[in-house]
Parts: sequence; C-alpha cells; structure tokens
Amino acid sequence: MNTIVKGRHMDVTPALREYAEEKVGRVAKLLNDNLVMSIEIELSAEHNPAIEKKHVAEVTMFTKGHVVRAKEAAVDMYAAIDLVSEKLERQAYKLKTKMQDRHKAPTQPVPAEPAVEQREPSIVKRKVIEVKPMAVEEAALQMELLGHDFFVFASAETESINVLYRRSDGDYGLIVPR
Repeated sequence: MNTIVKGRHMDVTPALREYAEEKVGRVAKLLNDNLVMSIEIELSAEHNPAIEKKHVAEVTMFTKGHVVRAKEAAVDMYAAIDLVSEKLERQAYKLKTKMQDRHKAPTQPVPAEPAVEQREPSIVKRKVIEVKPMAVEEAALQMELLGHDFFVFASAETESINVLYRRSDGDYGLIVPR
C-alpha cells in the first residue's frame, strides 16, 4: 500500500508524517490491506486569523473499485488528523458492511446536507475522472463514500454516461441521456 503525505502552506515534520501514516494506516487495515491500493494525506494550514480551525487534514483512500474521502479541520494538526481518521473509520466500516450486504438490501438514501451560502460561481478546479461501468446501486455507494452530491458513471446496462445526484428531499435522481 502506497501512502503519500503532503503539506499545503506548511512543512510536514517527520513526527507529523509518522502520526498521520499511523492513524490512517489503522483505518486501512479495517478494509483489508489488499483492498487498499493507495492513500493520499494532505495537511494544510490556513493563515487567515478569522478562521478558528486553521489546521485541515484531508485523506483520499483509493481502494479496488471505490474511493473514500474525508476532510476535517481543528485548532491543531494532531486533532485534525484524529478527527479525519475517525470520520474515515466510519466510512470504511460503512463500505465494508455495504460490500458484504450489497446483494441483500437496496441502498438507503442519505439526508441532504444543509445548503451553503451562494456566491458568483467560477471554475476553480478541473478533475479528470475514470469512468467505469457500474450499477446504479454501486454508483450511489461511491457517491456516498466520496461525500459528494452527484456522481458521474457509465451505466453497466447501457454503457452510456449517467449522472446520479442527491435531491433536496434526501432521495436520489438519475440523469440518463437519450
């Protein structure tokens, strides 16, 4: 398993690197080491005095078939790493149980998160994704694990590009091209 620890707006000390690798490594062991392919840990510090929780830890865990992501902020970096590892542990447990039970019960909808204050939109990030064929249920699980409101995937049935999204009532919507 390949683990990358990087810092943004800060230097990552060897002690901090070791702590982050240890905490996140424990979570990876929940999923079984051969399931986790790589882990990216990004630690950052905000320099804005108006922000109380300046230290942010973001973890992206690439597994065979799924991507699990968690992000947390705290007043110090060790606390942020603790919080993000706890959140990642909950998501890893959810993934593990859903993978075991995916044929037994349909995916339950997740309540929508509160709306964020709107501002003039601008493209601040471009992301290239690998679109692989999957069932709608698997796409819903992947969207939930990523913590996103939508997920782009190729339908296993039609091989066309579909968009799964979370509606404001907590249910899912599916956009299918003609």
